[in-house]
Amino acid sequence: MLTKTEERKPQKGERQKRRHPGEDGEGGESKRRGGEEGKGGQGDGGRKRLDALSVGYFRRVGERLTEGFEDNEEREMFVENVLTEVKGKATVVSMDQTGSITLQRLLPLCSPDQVATVLAELGGESGSEFKAVSCDRCGGHVVESAVRQISRWTDSSATTEEEDEEESCGALEAQVLSLSKAVRDNSEEFIKHVHGSHVVRTLLHVLAGCLGPARTESRPGAKERNVAPQLTDFEIPTAFWYELKSLTETLMDNINLSVIDAVASVVFQTMLTVCHRKRPKLCKQLLKRIMEYLTSRNAAPGVSPLLVFLKDKASSHLIETIIQLSHKSLLRDLYKNHLKGQLVDLALHSIANFPIQRLTAASAKYKLFLKLFDELIQGVEAILAAGHMGVIVQLAESCAESEEKQEEMMQCLLRAFHCAEPGSRHVSCLPLFMSLITYEVYYHSDTAEGNIQTEVPLSSICYHGSRLVQALAKFKERSLLLSSLRTLSPADLLTLASDPSGSHVLQALITTSSDKGRGKILKRLEGQYVQMACSRLGSRVLEAVWNSATVSHRQSIAQELVLSESQLRSDQFARHVWAKFALSHFIHRRAHWQEIQTGESKKRKLFSDILE
Repeated sequence: MLTKTEERKPQKGERQKRRHPGEDGEGGESKRRGGEEGKGGQGDGGRKRLDALSVGYFRRVGERLTEGFEDNEEREMFVENVLTEVKGKATVVSMDQTGSITLQRLLPLCSPDQVATVLAELGGESGSEFKAVSCDRCGGHVVESAVRQISRWTDSSATTEEEDEEESCGALEAQVLSLSKAVRDNSEEFIKHVHGSHVVRTLLHVLAGCLGPARTESRPGAKERNVAPQLTDFEIPTAFWYELKSLTETLMDNINLSVIDAVASVVFQTMLTVCHRKRPKLCKQLLKRIMEYLTSRNAAPGVSPLLVFLKDKASSHLIETIIQLSHKSLLRDLYKNHLKGQLVDLALHSIANFPIQRLTAASAKYKLFLKLFDELIQGVEAILAAGHMGVIVQLAESCAESEEKQEEMMQCLLRAFHCAEPGSRHVSCLPLFMSLITYEVYYHSDTAEGNIQTEVPLSSICYHGSRLVQALAKFKERSLLLSSLRTLSPADLLTLASDPSGSHVLQALITTSSDKGRGKILKRLEGQYVQMACSRLGSRVLEAVWNSATVSHRQSIAQELVLSESQLRSDQFARHVWAKFALSHFIHRRAHWQEIQTGESKKRKLFSDILE
């Protein structure tokens, strides 16, 4: 009886904005399966599969691994027994879904010699068989898992007294080098393949000496999807140092694929990222060579070929990485020779606006930012109309970081949201910025000249609006924002504190205010503290306000909260506030409570003075 490998069906949530094709071995798989796998004889119809008994065995092995082991001896015996079953059919086991998952969990428990034995069987005598396994949707995961194991012993193998342990690490090292040779011999097929490309990316990390979390352990949730994975460094054998150089040279021979193939493009991005971390000089050379290639392609007369690549899905991701890792002179050359006078048009493009965001961020610490700002500021309203808020937010964040052009940025935003003239509209700027809605639309005013402001409840707070105000809150001059905040009604302030995006704004503005300015805002919040404490987000804002408040402000907050003791103690969020603010102490031992709060306030002021 044969088992059928299950084809993956795309999920609704997979259509993420600007997601890399082939990321996590998922995107683009269905499109490419008929191409690469069909041509290479790796489709489901042409390979051996595990029989039903074997599938059942490896499923039970997985269950046993979940239970854990009482001691090392039991674990070692179990691993040895399973590897005996794997021996002679490692390839078939790796390319079966159940077998692959079980092997991935087993390999971290194996000795270096055992891992090397599995890899040796997968690659064959010359390593030529690595390609078929690596380009399989299940086998690729096993190869990655095996290669990653070398990071566990490279530190200890240099100091261990047991020669056999050193030899075992040497055997595993040899297999990693054999895999790298197989990649170099078939580089084009590897880096274009949706599964094989992941093996190359893991190999680059291992040869460089830095690893992130394994793919099976790092399925990102919505919040972490765009966060760069944390890398862990480890010592590498000397041979890896030279092999990385050889592998990058081979990959550079296929540089044309980086701009026409989305999957291959991600491999080049990984190559640059790991080299930037571990081999800066090599990274600098690679960046220069890639830029020379990109700028040497044919384009229309008088038009830089880079403008074409910036608007392409595959190559724009690569250019983003190049910009993030580039040094000052390369950024200056990029702007002067290719992008000058084109920034607004690129910022309006649905794809090219992302590299422009990276360029704006990378230039913040250089004088180059001033030139970028002067050009982009001319098109702020058009960029807002196009809905590319990331460009505007990044421009504001770079103004805050560089401490340049802050007044011009604020005035430009006031004009864009139609609250610059007359001056009485300035106090309306905060709701407009947070909702990204112009004055007339927000206040339902018929004419731009109209100065009649009706009371409108705070609403429509959006993510990018929140990000924009948080960036503006870092400016030296924040009086407009704070004045606008103080005009909000207590109900609006409660809405702001309880909103997923708005709560960050309120926290940023209150905690960065002076004691006097903070007192004015807290005065407006009186009567809302209990409701804030009972809110999931409001309670976090209240804690942040408490941590930055003076003793007198804390006392007024506590005075209001203790009147609702039973409500606060029974609420799932407020009970934490009650404990952290020591409100029971405030009721029964107020003098001691005040003494503790005064001590904390002095300590906090001392540390802030030191940091400043």
